[in-house]
Amino acid sequence: MEAIASRRRNQPAPPHVLFEDLCDPHRQPVRPWLLLLDDEVEPAVLESHQYDRVIWSSLWLKRPDARVQFDLADGDGGADLRWTLFVEEPPPDATLFKHMCQRIGELINANLRYTYGQ
Repeated sequence: MEAIASRRRNQPAPPHVLFEDLCDPHRQPVRPWLLLLDDEVEPAVLESHQYDRVIWSSLWLKRPDARVQFDLADGDGGADLRWTLFVEEPPPDATLFKHMCQRIGELINANLRYTYGQ
């Protein structure tokens, strides 16, 4: 598998809270954040290392080979969260690549972040 994109951003919640939310996106029904589109499926947790790494299966029906790895570390007032997108060859075309990256950003750096009050 090849890493085709990676982004890091600070999150307001501590690493252990992010870890729990990434491992079980529906654990807090009063704050839903994993809102999937028609071309997406619920990811499975393929691997986790408490409290610093979670690897998801693909979100995308068009790219079932994709994996999303989340690396967590203590950050300034919360956690540093880096996501990395891995795929098998061939890489997605430019349109799908942009869509995949935008969706991870939307789900993690918007939806999930907003559930913590930011």
